[in-house]
Amino acid sequence: MKKNCLALAALAWGTAASGQTQVAANLADLSLEQLSNIVVSTVSRREEPLAKAAASVYIITGDDIRRAGATSIPEALRLAPNLQVARSGASGYAITARGFNGTLANKLLVLVDGRTIYTPTFSGVFWDAQDVMMEDIDRIEVISGPGAPTWGANAVNGVINILTKSAADTQGTLLAAGGGTTESGFTARQGARTEHGAWRIYAKQLGRENMQSPAGTDLRDGSERWQTGFRSDSKLGANAYTIQGDLYYSEGAQLPQPQELRGANILARWSRDLGGGDGLSLQAYYDRTSRQDQVLDTYDLELSHKLAARDAHRFIWGFGMRSANDRIDNTAALAFFPADKVLNTWNVFVQDEIALTRELETTLGVRIDHNPYTGEEYLPSARLGWSAAPGHFLWTAWSRAVRTPSRFDRELFLPGSPPFLLAGGPSFESEVSNVYELGYRAQPAARLSWSATLFYHDLDKVRTISPGAGGATVTNNREGHTEGFETWATWRVRDSWRLQAGYTHLHTGLSVVPGTVDLQPLNSIGSDPKEWWSLRSSHDLGSALEVDFMVRHYGGIENRAVPGYTALDARLGWHAGRNLEVSLLLQNAADPGHIEWSPGAELERAVYLKATLRF
Repeated sequence: MKKNCLALAALAWGTAASGQTQVAANLADLSLEQLSNIVVSTVSRREEPLAKAAASVYIITGDDIRRAGATSIPEALRLAPNLQVARSGASGYAITARGFNGTLANKLLVLVDGRTIYTPTFSGVFWDAQDVMMEDIDRIEVISGPGAPTWGANAVNGVINILTKSAADTQGTLLAAGGGTTESGFTARQGARTEHGAWRIYAKQLGRENMQSPAGTDLRDGSERWQTGFRSDSKLGANAYTIQGDLYYSEGAQLPQPQELRGANILARWSRDLGGGDGLSLQAYYDRTSRQDQVLDTYDLELSHKLAARDAHRFIWGFGMRSANDRIDNTAALAFFPADKVLNTWNVFVQDEIALTRELETTLGVRIDHNPYTGEEYLPSARLGWSAAPGHFLWTAWSRAVRTPSRFDRELFLPGSPPFLLAGGPSFESEVSNVYELGYRAQPAARLSWSATLFYHDLDKVRTISPGAGGATVTNNREGHTEGFETWATWRVRDSWRLQAGYTHLHTGLSVVPGTVDLQPLNSIGSDPKEWWSLRSSHDLGSALEVDFMVRHYGGIENRAVPGYTALDARLGWHAGRNLEVSLLLQNAADPGHIEWSPGAELERAVYLKATLRF
């Protein structure tokens, strides 16, 4: 599968202008004041300055992604210090926030441009099915902590909102190609303006080599992926329209048989400026994902209405409906009964931002989510933010979040015919988390900013496997808590040099409800290091060279026998001409190989060379 994808680099080298130019505006060109006023929209569904967002929010910018050399969404998410990211295979990842990590992690909500990436099979994300053109990402807003009152059930431990650039910001032609020791790829994009807006189309290919075991055995888990898509943005008077979609195909050599993944999605959004600060938005999308053993069709409709300030109040309300048609091919090893099922859900929400004083604001919200298993779930929250002094913001929050039952909890049977060793629990209830947070965000000096959050999650009805008369069944017999501390800081050492650091400490305390038994092995409950930290350096050397380093350390995962590790990535970027950028990325330079998730899969040292041509 390994291919030479550097032909474009040679072509670009011969056609690019010979003169060197000033590096385009990037992260290092922004003052900390500008950074603190980055607008975020995920916390309250309303655009607000990051400096006054009452939540633990980390922003990954498009320039962060470029300077990290990330070729996929999971690799870009490594930049967020409030996330746990572990690679389990060539295309497999375990990603979460604040604990309960796993390749089937089910307490993290992920969105791409308003489209929820979700499977009702296990309430989580199939990361191998998710991709975008990395150069088109505007920013990724990462919230650690619950977002359920705003975004609904399953936003228990965090929300990731991936926002791509408007078509107006991706004009002209972009060609990029890269290759290295473990992967290769190619992307192409064309954008143009119209009378009332702009459009773009793109194509992307990404191939990943098989990973190796520590003993050097080929794991046969490599993959090849192709994806294409489009986006159109237009504006007619007070009305704005967005239409976008993607089509993808992936094949891999995973055992016991080759794996194929196909999918497509299309989204349409209409928004209208009602004047005076009021606004209305209507969004609809269709998403299809198809594997050998599953086809999932999702239809989603959402309406939201934002109201400008009325005295001390700012309201936003809305409702949504979703229909997921899940069809699974049962096997002798496992089965879902019924094999085909349509899951219809609906929700309504309302939120009020109340200015108590000039410096003090509270946000009260509630959402009602209806699902076919447990009916209505009530998700309230209360947040309080205090601008204690210029550049200092103190906030606290309480939220109730739930992880509603999935098909895995209710309808999974092992093996595929009786007698069953494991059966879904017909009375399995939603897992409940009451979350308490205290945070502080500050810019104590012109070149220094930082954020810190203390959190405590009070957990109830956590999933267990209990013995029964005819075999084991899925139940809700664990309780306990997770608690911890997360912080990050940015220091602009010089105008051309920026340092960023982050640290998270996590403690999980779970126990079985007295009088019950949990048959799950410890490594299936949640596999989390007790602490992890990262340090990034972004340095511009003159007008043409960029030097970037990232060091990340994860403590060991005891219940998976995965030792702690320290990884170093280094990148050298060269703006060789007006339109040409060449970069060399060295990954995992600190050691010849380390394990992040599966004891049988080792990440080896890798080199990746990339050329990008814009005109």
